Amino acid sequence: MPRRKSTFKDRFIQVIQLSIEEDSCREVSDIGHRRTYLTDRLGMPLVETVTGPDMKTPKEVAEVAEILRRLARSTGKVRTGIGAARQDVNVSVTGGTRIEIKGVPRIPLIPLLTYNEAMRQWNLLRLRDELNRRGVTKETFATVTTDVTRLLKKTRFQPITSAILAGMKVLCVSLKGFKGLLRWETQTDTYFSREISDRVRVISCLTTLPNIIHSDSPSETIASSEWNTLKKAVNASEDDTIVLVWGDEQDAKSGAAEIIIRAKEATIGIPSETRQALRDGTNGFERILPGADRMYPDTDLPPKKITPERIAKIREGLPVPIWEREAKYRSIGVPNEHIEKLAMSPFAKMFEKAIDELKIDLRFASRVLIEFPARLKKEHLPIKQITPEIFNSLFTLLSEGKIVKSCLYFILRESLVSGKPVEEIVQPLSKPEEIKEVVIRSIEKLKTLNIRKPERTNTILMGMIMDQLRFRASGSEVEKVMNEILGGM
Repeated sequence: MPRRKSTFKDRFIQVIQLSIEEDSCREVSDIGHRRTYLTDRLGMPLVETVTGPDMKTPKEVAEVAEILRRLARSTGKVRTGIGAARQDVNVSVTGGTRIEIKGVPRIPLIPLLTYNEAMRQWNLLRLRDELNRRGVTKETFATVTTDVTRLLKKTRFQPITSAILAGMKVLCVSLKGFKGLLRWETQTDTYFSREISDRVRVISCLTTLPNIIHSDSPSETIASSEWNTLKKAVNASEDDTIVLVWGDEQDAKSGAAEIIIRAKEATIGIPSETRQALRDGTNGFERILPGADRMYPDTDLPPKKITPERIAKIREGLPVPIWEREAKYRSIGVPNEHIEKLAMSPFAKMFEKAIDELKIDLRFASRVLIEFPARLKKEHLPIKQITPEIFNSLFTLLSEGKIVKSCLYFILRESLVSGKPVEEIVQPLSKPEEIKEVVIRSIEKLKTLNIRKPERTNTILMGMIMDQLRFRASGSEVEKVMNEILGGM
């Protein structure tokens, strides 16, 4: 990772220490609120992690989100899975403003969402410059709103026809000097008209789409002759664009007002908004971003002073950073496929105890801690009941020679099925004489059976023997005795 990633790690640690500073989010990208649910005895509190405005590229934004995810996982106290965490990604470009993309559900979506938002802001700035070049500024912006319901009574455009039959109004907003600009591309396959439509949908509650049509796309809506009639009626010139909105009288007026507001904002630049992430990697309007005059404070709790003593105490209990764990595991020979998962696992401390204190083979220990829960999950067993204490009992029994490696999975499985502690499931290991007796007895019983597939005889015999020596002998040991007896017959 780039060297300056350490500043992100330091900032996250400061957040854990509850020493959070507010930073300007202008002209950069940042991850606004990474929400991670921590489980404790008191319930499930919400933790919001706020970074500084330090990321410069879409890829870097995702990399920092991944660092935060892995740091949170390294505590061993977070809930994981879909919906456990969401990212609010703040984006701005030079000359732009902070835009908050709310609730991004998956980190892999962040680069495309960030890229499209940056592109949207650049294109809105270019649109402003084009309007200014045409002489349309905040001061010169002009518009006319006209009721054109009567003129469209015979239109074949179904949404307007249905609205008029339902007694609704159709209003026409003439945007002076905007010709062609509602087809100005803002995001991938998304145009400025979408900015207006979203505002009308959210604020004016005209949620049935389409909720507006405009003369920059005449072929997709009403007839060309009807557009010409409307332009003459509202005295629109060739340099103007006209926009239609329909609904009950109050909503239609509100929709027309929103068209005007959003069009005027285009002469200024980029309005501050909260936007929602869409599946295709673009984003849509959600609400106006509240400013200092918001109706409610950001939290209903008063600030709490954090003393240096408390910070020092918290620092002492912080987990080892994941990247340090990964480096250590890689250096001691942990299998590559286990390194990242083990570094984030709540069983990381158990792994280190197993290999350092109990002298368990590190490859076997990592396989037990990572692969066994995954296998048990596929069997729909309650793996959430597996605790570090259960693994500690298993590894301790293994190190004391009271169980064998090949039985460990089945003992763990039996514990989950029965709800019994592993100590109650474990039985004394079989001695060689007992194994030999069980093998001979099983061979005699096998002779009385009708085996339809003779090639599976040894497999069936092995199963019969292991069923009797449940958890008390290793498969390799049993197979050796079985082959010796069969070979002597």
